[in-house]
Amino acid sequence: MLVDWGVSIRRACKALLFDTSTYHYKSRRPGQAPLERRIKEICETRVRYGYRRVHVMLMREGWTINMKKTHRIYRELGLQLRNKKPKRRVKAKLRDDRETAVEPNDVWAMDFVHDQLATGRKLRILTIVDTHSRYSPATDPCFSYKGPDVVETLERVCAEIGYPKTIRVDNGSEFISRDLDLWAYMNKVTLDFSRPGKPTDNAFIEAFNSKFRQECLNAHWFMTLADAAEKLDAWRRDYNEVRPHSLIGYKVPIDIHIPGGATSPSP
Repeated sequence: MLVDWGVSIRRACKALLFDTSTYHYKSRRPGQAPLERRIKEICETRVRYGYRRVHVMLMREGWTINMKKTHRIYRELGLQLRNKKPKRRVKAKLRDDRETAVEPNDVWAMDFVHDQLATGRKLRILTIVDTHSRYSPATDPCFSYKGPDVVETLERVCAEIGYPKTIRVDNGSEFISRDLDLWAYMNKVTLDFSRPGKPTDNAFIEAFNSKFRQECLNAHWFMTLADAAEKLDAWRRDYNEVRPHSLIGYKVPIDIHIPGGATSPSP
């Protein structure tokens, strides 16, 4: 109307019954470009983080933002994860003879993860997680693992954070070995074996290994065993001390397992 009829803003607004103050209004809200840039940076370095963990990281850094806005920007940037949801089984019988861990070192879960170096040489990685605090004492790589090697790793981490009451394991040859059985007997540790063909009996370590593979193993090349050990330990420290964990209220595992701001023990 201003161009076609050559009238002033005031007359045009009066004809349209439109308040001139609304026409002249300019938003004072700050732009969200810095926020979008920071969300992108977080998602580029932590590729398996969903919007909830991204929101926790932003709040730690002092951003004033609510969860809905984080989610909206996260979706607008096309950063949402696409996971294949597993089929749910209608019939499922849980073991009812197990007690829930109520404090750190009540129950640990332990298993092996397989990977390889860039040269193709196979790696076996011993993973351990506390089922109460979700703290991981070790992600220990080796070319081959036997019973004595498992005992050596357990002795090392237990000297730092104490002995567990129970360790949940599967029926692998390393876990049914005489060396591990003797170690458990000497240190009053119960070995809780999964039923054959029932990986859900050790669901805590399965969940941990899934995160471990997505966020670490799939994100790195390992040139040597020493290189693998360094990168795995860096991820473990980040998992224990930085990464928000949803099942413990988006806290970090070390705050529950070792209160007081301590750092993860060295490998």
